[in-house]
Amino acid sequence: MASEPQGGLTEYIQHHLTFLTPPGQAAGSGAWHIDSIGVSLVLGVVFCLWFWLAARKATSGVPGKGQALVEIALEFVDGQVKDVFHGDRRFLGPLALTVFMWVLLMNAMDLLPVDLVPWIASKFGVEHFRAVPTADISLTFAMSLTVLILVLAFSLKAKGMGGFIKELFTAPFGPLFAPFNLVLNLVELIAKPVSLAMRLFGNMYAGELVFMLLAGLFSAGSWLLSGLGVVGYAAWGIFHLLIVALQAYIFTVLTVVYISMAQESH
Repeated sequence: MASEPQGGLTEYIQHHLTFLTPPGQAAGSGAWHIDSIGVSLVLGVVFCLWFWLAARKATSGVPGKGQALVEIALEFVDGQVKDVFHGDRRFLGPLALTVFMWVLLMNAMDLLPVDLVPWIASKFGVEHFRAVPTADISLTFAMSLTVLILVLAFSLKAKGMGGFIKELFTAPFGPLFAPFNLVLNLVELIAKPVSLAMRLFGNMYAGELVFMLLAGLFSAGSWLLSGLGVVGYAAWGIFHLLIVALQAYIFTVLTVVYISMAQESH
């Protein structure tokens, strides 16, 4: 479950919270987080290959377990999109499916033993490696900014540039309060990606930290603390399954809701 902490629990946690960055660049100074980028890209490829192979092997008869799982995920996400978005779903449906499965897979990395991926990375000479991309605020903000771009694109497509600018200055209190309307609408627009990013990051970072604390108990050297660590790790892992799925669902639904709202007039 966990290796023996070097220098105590605090240093153990700090070590596990350090990102893999390019040589010569320190984490937290605008450096690229190679581990977050690499794991997210690999999981994105895994998702695409998985669903592509399932589509190629799909049959019209009784589906196998793999095909059934893919169909369940597809029908579930499409049902959520249908309930929220009443326009053409040819783009938004696949987008929502991609977001849901990608975030779900990235979140699920938190269910691996906390020392497993860093231990594997250490065999290749890598000192620091964080395996949960959604516990990296830079990645969750990048995803939420992409959602913001889509919100703006759908809004401009539905209302045109003139209609979009007019709404910024006239909604919701009319043209007499144009400056106030502009500030209010800009705050609302900025708050959407910020809330998306912070919600996903906060939940996954907290979950990752709890796993590290429990792993530290397991390696504390006391039979009592080790026993508590094992029981707590297992219990938190079962509970965390719900968080992993729920956060992927919330991020997907809010993405669809924000895009749907962008096409509506105040």
